[in-house]
Amino acid sequence: MKKRVLTFLIFLLGLSSLVFAEGSLKVVAAYGGKEKIFQQFTKDTGIKVDFIDMSSGELLSKLEAEQGKPSADVWFGGGLDSFIAAKNKGLLEKYVSPEMAEVPLKYRDKDGYWSGVSLVLVGFMVNNDILEEKGLKAPKTWADLAKPEYRDEVIMANPAISGTNYALVHNLIQALGEEKAWAYFEELGKNIPFLAKRGGEPPLKVTSGEFGVAVIPMSGEFILMEGKYPVTTIYPEDMIPWVPAGMAIFKNAENLDEAKKFIDWALSEKGQIVIRDEDPRAMVRNGVEIPKSIKTVDMSKLVNIDIERLGTEREQVLNEWKSRFGNKAK
Repeated sequence: MKKRVLTFLIFLLGLSSLVFAEGSLKVVAAYGGKEKIFQQFTKDTGIKVDFIDMSSGELLSKLEAEQGKPSADVWFGGGLDSFIAAKNKGLLEKYVSPEMAEVPLKYRDKDGYWSGVSLVLVGFMVNNDILEEKGLKAPKTWADLAKPEYRDEVIMANPAISGTNYALVHNLIQALGEEKAWAYFEELGKNIPFLAKRGGEPPLKVTSGEFGVAVIPMSGEFILMEGKYPVTTIYPEDMIPWVPAGMAIFKNAENLDEAKKFIDWALSEKGQIVIRDEDPRAMVRNGVEIPKSIKTVDMSKLVNIDIERLGTEREQVLNEWKSRFGNKAK
């Protein structure tokens, strides 16, 4: 009898572990180190993750085309402007994770439709060999980047596609005012022969020697390239544009319970540390240390921005950008 009971208990344990392992989650991701991040989430929860990589601007267009029937459950990473726009269009699911109590309100939606995961800071990457060959000094400020000596040496991604570069544009608009900002972009545009299609493309073109300078998200993924290529990453000395990398659940998500567990995990202390260590950045949760690998950054240099304006003014800003620089889009 005891043997039968033991056998039955073993069967139940095996069955429960099988059911636990069958949980699944579909994620649209725009985040460095995502493979290992999702592997650790699966290890911690038993929930399998299928993911595709897509820029935030592309995804927002796709969401609108899907008309309330998303092909994924969770949106992980990418520019916050698209998250705000998606919320305003009714494309996101409200979920107030208990872990959000440890996330400052300036890094999350007050209504619970999205949360930041980490902070994306914007800076420069330079190819030291190219600059030396052409007798150029590395730019230290945004004003430097627009100087005539960098003509055709600067590469950045299209703000209509890259959330990081849209954040850059809007940060400078908020910091300088409309008139001065657009005058600045006109000068900077003279140094940019074309706009890249993806946020990760400019640093690759600098490491390969195609360009001398790139505008990049200052994440560990790119900063760590300094040890592999003749490149240097630079935080601008005048001001540092920034935006939270967002995270949200899609409206009508098929795997809603699993999606909520991912949000909880990603905002937990353990999840934040896992995510930080796979793609070093400043994280949003209170008490999680800034990784040393992203260099010493003066957080007081971050532009003082109104986060909501990133979403509400997105269409207006991008239309203006297209009217001025649409000919530079690849």
